[in-house]
Amino acid sequence: MSGPVLVTGAAGRIGTWLRGGLPEHGWAVRCLDVVPVTDVRPGEEHLVADVTDLAAMVDATQGASAVVHMAGISGESTWPAISHANIEGTYCALEAARRSGVPRVVLASSNHATGYTPRPDGGLLREVDAPPRPDTYYGVAKVTMEALGSLYADRYGLDVVCLRIGSAFAEPTTTRQLSTWLSPADAVSLVDAALKAPSPGFSVVWGVSDNTRRWWDLAAARALGYEPADDAEVYAEALIEVHGEPDLSDPEHARVGGEYTLPEFDAENFDMP
Repeated sequence: MSGPVLVTGAAGRIGTWLRGGLPEHGWAVRCLDVVPVTDVRPGEEHLVADVTDLAAMVDATQGASAVVHMAGISGESTWPAISHANIEGTYCALEAARRSGVPRVVLASSNHATGYTPRPDGGLLREVDAPPRPDTYYGVAKVTMEALGSLYADRYGLDVVCLRIGSAFAEPTTTRQLSTWLSPADAVSLVDAALKAPSPGFSVVWGVSDNTRRWWDLAAARALGYEPADDAEVYAEALIEVHGEPDLSDPEHARVGGEYTLPEFDAENFDMP
């Protein structure tokens, strides 16, 4: 592909990882966020714009080879906030790509799109066995993201890869994350694979490292060319010493969405004052 990759949400955690890692895989990066990127790197392009501003997004996608859409609220919030930032923002990213002739969009979906799905009783959970079962308004926005991606792939012929990202942190901090962790290096590798895979059409894949305790099947991600290098198990001894062995019958460990399925994520806990 020629032209830069437009990364929305470039000032965020995963966006920052991608800004550092994608150039090492041969990609030029065009950064977009609603706030300025402070640690500017050589060769980057920078745009300050709101992803929900369709006109600004059309301008930002001109000449891009792909869009990696990471912008949005990265957890639960009120319905007005989620629907505006995460649903309207996804529509604008896809529609801008269509209008500008960008052939591929990589979308940051989430395990919370199917959060009420139970842990499989043995074996690994495939994407096809985890249909939409959102756990929050945030999860609903990720279901909608995948649905919009499917629409733009079928109707307009875009290649759209949805990454159901797990726990994307520098290192796991809970025993649950021993299963769900996505390391910074593997996040870059996964996005790189989603950008390079020949003719993926519409794809939904789990975004997780090759964790010993993972319960999400990586076959679909590997089919794109993803080769994870990290395993959360190196952190297991220290985390278990602090938190104890995980109780797999606890909803936090027994459902794909973990703590997002618990009562503390009921809507009234996020209502505006």
